[in-house]
Amino acid sequence: MSDIANFIFTVANKLRGPYRPPQYRKVMLPLTVLRRLDCVLEPTKDAVLAEFARLTAKSMSEPAMRPVLARVADPSRKQAPLYNVSPFTFRKLLDDPENIAANLTNYIQGFSPKVREIFEMFKFELEIEELDKKDRLYLIIKEFANIDLHPSTLDNADMGQLFEELVRRFNEQANEEAGDHFTPREVIRLIADLAYTGDEELYRRGIARTIYDPTCGTGGMLSISEEHIKAQNPDAELTLFGQEYNEESYAICCSDLLIKDEPVDNIKFGNTLGTKKGGGDLLADQLFHYMLANPPFGVEWKPEKETVEAEYQKLGFSGRFGPGLPRISDGALLFLLHMLSKRHPGPDAGGPGSKIAVVFNGSPLFAGEPGSGESNTRRWIIENDWLDAVVALPDQLFYNTGIYTYIWLVSNRKPAVRQGKVQLIDATGQYVKMKKSLGSKRNEIGDGTEGRPNQLAEITRLYAENKDGGTAMVDGKERVCSKIFDNHEFGYLRLTVERPLRLNFQVNEERIAQLKEHNEFKKLATSKKKPGTHAHDEEVFHGQLHQEYLLRVLESFEDGRIFRNQADFEAELDAVVGRMHADKKKKIKLDLSEKKVLVAGLSQRDPKADIIRSRNGAPVADAELRDSELVTLPAGLPAKLPFDYAKDADPTDLLHLAQSHCEAYFEREVIPHWPDAWVDYTKTKLGYEIPLTRHFYSYAPPRPLPNIEGDIKGLEMEILGLLREMV
Repeated sequence: MSDIANFIFTVANKLRGPYRPPQYRKVMLPLTVLRRLDCVLEPTKDAVLAEFARLTAKSMSEPAMRPVLARVADPSRKQAPLYNVSPFTFRKLLDDPENIAANLTNYIQGFSPKVREIFEMFKFELEIEELDKKDRLYLIIKEFANIDLHPSTLDNADMGQLFEELVRRFNEQANEEAGDHFTPREVIRLIADLAYTGDEELYRRGIARTIYDPTCGTGGMLSISEEHIKAQNPDAELTLFGQEYNEESYAICCSDLLIKDEPVDNIKFGNTLGTKKGGGDLLADQLFHYMLANPPFGVEWKPEKETVEAEYQKLGFSGRFGPGLPRISDGALLFLLHMLSKRHPGPDAGGPGSKIAVVFNGSPLFAGEPGSGESNTRRWIIENDWLDAVVALPDQLFYNTGIYTYIWLVSNRKPAVRQGKVQLIDATGQYVKMKKSLGSKRNEIGDGTEGRPNQLAEITRLYAENKDGGTAMVDGKERVCSKIFDNHEFGYLRLTVERPLRLNFQVNEERIAQLKEHNEFKKLATSKKKPGTHAHDEEVFHGQLHQEYLLRVLESFEDGRIFRNQADFEAELDAVVGRMHADKKKKIKLDLSEKKVLVAGLSQRDPKADIIRSRNGAPVADAELRDSELVTLPAGLPAKLPFDYAKDADPTDLLHLAQSHCEAYFEREVIPHWPDAWVDYTKTKLGYEIPLTRHFYSYAPPRPLPNIEGDIKGLEMEILGLLREMV
C-alpha cells in the first residue's frame, strides 16, 4: 500500500507548473477512485457493452437497464449497482490522445448514477479541461493506467489506508486540517475495540446491527467497525450509515462503500447540525445500535447558530438539543446531543439500547459555568446514567493537533455492574514515538506489530475489567490507570459566599474630588428630556444648584475626620445641615436620596469599619469580596435531582436535600477563615464536570537544586565554548 501511495505521489509531481502542490489533490484523489473502479469493472467490460447494445436496441429506458447491467457487471453484487457503458477503459483512453479529454468525460458519464454523483462532488470535469489545456492529461492517465488497484491486489482495508495516506499528504501540502477529514487508524481501532467490548450479543450468529457516524469523513470509522465485527462474526448483518458535509470526503466515502457493495444511499451529504442553506438530520427517521464519531472540536458553530438555536427554542427536549447549547467557540457537544437523539430505547423501555463512542478535546469535560449548556449536558447524561467511561488518550496522536483527546463511551444499556458508575481511564502514557512525524502526529498507540507493545489491547483490557485501581505498565512502571466513581461525585453545588461591606467616610479635598466623579452625583445634573428644550435645560440647571448645595454642606465638615460607622456619618450630616439652617423654624434634613449620593461618593473600603447595613438591618454584601465554593454533592441524593435546567432555576428543593451537607462544609472550610461570611443560597447553581486529570494527578517533586545548578553551569560552559569559536 505504501509503495502505491509513493508512486501516486511521484505521479502528482508531474503536475508541477500548471498546478501548485496544494492543488494536486484535486486531480490525484478522483483519479485514484476512478482507477480503482476501472480495475473492478475491466474483467466484465465487454459483456456489459454487449448487453447495453442489446437493451438499447430494444429502446429500454436507462432506469430499467440499471439492474440488468449491474448483474452483468457483477452478479454477486446486491446493494450498489456498479457498471460503465462507455466504450472506454484507462488503457483504451490512451489509444486516442487527441480526444482524450472528451473521451474521459464520456467515460465518467458512462458510469452508474451513484458514480456520476461521486465525480460531481469531486468537480473533476473542471480539472479534465484544465489538464488537457496544460497538456498534462494524457501523461497522468498513462501513469495511472500502470497502477493495479484491483481488489485482488489491494483489498478494501488497504484501499482505505491508501485514501488516508493520500489525503494526509495532500492536506499537508495545502496546509489544511487533515484531522477534519479522517482519524488515525489506530485511534479508530481503539474506538471500535472499546465500543464493541462486552457486547456478547453482537457476536451471535446472524445478528443484525446498524452503525452510524454523523461526521463520517472518508468513512474510516464505518469501515474499521465493519472489519472489527466481521473478523469475529462473519455472519453479522451490518448496515452502515453516515453524514458528511465535505464534498471530497463524501465522494471518497461513497466510492469506498460502492466498491465493497455497501448501501451507498445510507451516506448523506450535508451539514449534520443544519444551516440556513439546509442540511440537518438527513436520517431523521433512523435509530442506530452503535454510533462512532470524531466531530470537529474547538471549532465555532456560527454557520449553524440560527438553525440550532431555532430548534432548541422550539422543540426543547423533544428535539436534539434539550439540555442546552455550548458556547459558540466549540460545538463538539452538539454532535453528542445529536447522537443521543438517534438511540434506540434502552432495555428499561423494552428496546435494545445504543452505544456511543465519540472523540473530544478536553473542553467538554469541564467547560462552562454551572447552569450553562455544557454543564447541563454533562448533568443530563450523568443523571440519566448514560456515561459509561471516559478514556484519556496520549497527546500528539492526530495529524492536525498535538493536544490531549478523550474518548467518551455513552450507553443507555449499561450492564448491571456498571450502572450508577463512571469509569475513568488514564491512557495518556500508552504510546510509542513514531520514527518520523506526520504533521502534528508524533505518537501512535502500539498495536503489537513490528516490535511495538500492544497498547490497544492494554487500554481495552482496562475498560473490560472495569476495576477501581486497575493498573497498567507506563514507562516501565506499574501505574493506576483505572478508577471508578459514583455518578453523584461529578456533580457539585456552587455556593455564593458573601462578606459584609465595610466603609469609612471622610470629607477632604481628595474625597470631594471623588464625589464629583461619582455617577450618583453626576446624575443629579442630568435630564432625560430632549436636549435643547426648555424643560431639559431647566432640569439640568436645578440639578446643578442641587450639586452646589451638597458641596456647601460638605464645606462645614471638620476636614479630615474619619467616620467608621455609617449612622454616625449620617447623623453628622444632619447636624451640619441643621446648623446651616438654624434660622429656620422647621428643622431641615437631607432626604434619603441625598444621603445616598454623599455616602456613595465619600466612602472608601475599610476592613476596620463597622458593617454597612440596609434599612431593615441586614448586612450589605461587598461585591468585591464575593467568592464561590464548589461543594461536591453528598451521597444518598436522588439520581435525578429536582433542579430545573433553566439558568435561573429555583434551587430550593435541591438545597433542602443538601442543606446540612452545605452548612457543614461552610462551617468547616469557610468560617475559620472568614468569621463574618454567609452563604446567599438564592444564588446557588448546580454543575457537573469530569475532572479526569485531577483524579490521576501524581505529584512529581522538583529535581534537586544541585542537579539543576549543574545543568545550568554545563550550558554556560557550552555557550562560552561556542562564543570562543566565533571569535
